[in-house]
Amino acid sequence: MFGRKKVEKIEYDKENLRPVLKCSICNGEQVAGLKNIHTGKVEEIMFIRNKKDLDRFMELYDISDIKKEY
Repeated sequence: MFGRKKVEKIEYDKENLRPVLKCSICNGEQVAGLKNIHTGKVEEIMFIRNKKDLDRFMELYDISDIKKEY
């Protein structure tokens, strides 16, 4: 009843989109999203406040590693 909810994986176009973590040099803010490899446009999905948020994003999108962009 109070256990962790089952996580359903979210599918995305792995051929055209790449998961990225946009990081601010000034204040350290981080936003996880999916970058279109052809246009370079990033669709921001989730604000990352701590490791738990990053782990949640990676679990939702079934990602094993993510690259940082500044």
